[in-house]
Amino acid sequence: MSPNQQLRELPSVDQVLARLGEAVGVYPRDLVVGEIRRALEAMRDEIRACGACGEPAETRVLAALGALARPSLRPVINATGVVLHTNLGRAPLGALAPIPGYSNLEYDLAAGRRGKRDVHVSALIERLLGASAIIVNNNAAAVYLALHELAAGYEVIVSRGELIEIGDGFRIPDIMARSGAVLREVGSTNRTHLDDYRAAFTERTRLILRVHRSNFRIHGFTAQPELKELAALARERGVPLYEDLGSGCLADLAAFSIHEPVARASLDAGVDLVSFSGDKLLGGPQAGLLAGRQDLVARLRRNPMFRALRADKLIYQALEETLRRWLLERWDEIPALRMIRADADEIRERAEALAFRLDKFDAEAVPGESVIGGGSTPDQRLPTWLIVIRVEKVSDFEQRLRQAEPPVIARVENDHLLIDLRTVLPEEEAALEAALNQARA
Repeated sequence: MSPNQQLRELPSVDQVLARLGEAVGVYPRDLVVGEIRRALEAMRDEIRACGACGEPAETRVLAALGALARPSLRPVINATGVVLHTNLGRAPLGALAPIPGYSNLEYDLAAGRRGKRDVHVSALIERLLGASAIIVNNNAAAVYLALHELAAGYEVIVSRGELIEIGDGFRIPDIMARSGAVLREVGSTNRTHLDDYRAAFTERTRLILRVHRSNFRIHGFTAQPELKELAALARERGVPLYEDLGSGCLADLAAFSIHEPVARASLDAGVDLVSFSGDKLLGGPQAGLLAGRQDLVARLRRNPMFRALRADKLIYQALEETLRRWLLERWDEIPALRMIRADADEIRERAEALAFRLDKFDAEAVPGESVIGGGSTPDQRLPTWLIVIRVEKVSDFEQRLRQAEPPVIARVENDHLLIDLRTVLPEEEAALEAALNQARA
């Protein structure tokens, strides 16, 4: 049959609608008709392109309607061993039941008048960091707001070795340009000295910016001033020192082989303002936190862009709960911290037990490494134990795992499937085991 003849024999919208009958009775008629038209147009394109079309219109329409009726955002099991997996939402959230209906987001219940949404987290941050703070929707927004308010139209001094790309093509120099601040580069890629900063000052200098290289490391012949030295220079010249910390570490994790700057230590060293992410080492939702001198934070809050960049009520609720768990040292209630703190021997016991239960597989537990991920802690790894599963056509098997309910995301290396239980919560193990057996069947 020629393509033209196939095109002429395609059914009409009414014919497809009649064939579907009661199968689409639960959907609005306009939606069904729209999907029929989409399906028929796709079939026409296929006939024109390759002389034939695949599935009939009814099958396509039912599949499309089913997909629209199912949530797109779904829980997944992260078996990769990457704790802050950027594609999986970075930090896994702890137990949280969103407040239904109304809330006192911007209402002062005691005074009976309008309040500020900051109050839900400000007291917690003040006790954790000893400083005032505001929240915006992510750390890139925090950097933008700080530069826009403190240095728009003026110069910001920053080391060449700190002009990083923070992911998905977003670069510090680009954010600075959009904020209206003028970049004043000093030093070299690997070495910047205090005198480089001192020599860069002009009458147009309004800020010193320090950027933590959270997603890469420079080794070898390197140098950079201590924070206390930069803070002293900033005070001497009467400008603020602002540090973008990125990862948002609130406690010293050196005991777990994680070496990241701690936000409070920067403030104690004399930094006037810090910013960091809420969904990295903090272990909460996507947010950008700005904390520091009260007068600077007040200026940021008054900036008109603050309203455009502020976080919503769901973020505030999740962040408040995360910060409270930090303050009360309920580490195991913050999944990211629980995973980072997990001992390799504990993971070995779980891995060996699960590998034993997978008796229909060629599976064994072997030593390996986990990573923090999320654009933080480069070159820093955590010892773990992996379950190595040997199957034929591992790519097909991995695909079936991704199509399980819930989907399982695993690693494939050297034609083997790898499962790292560091990032699988104990309560998820039964679902993981079921998905593996289902994929095998």
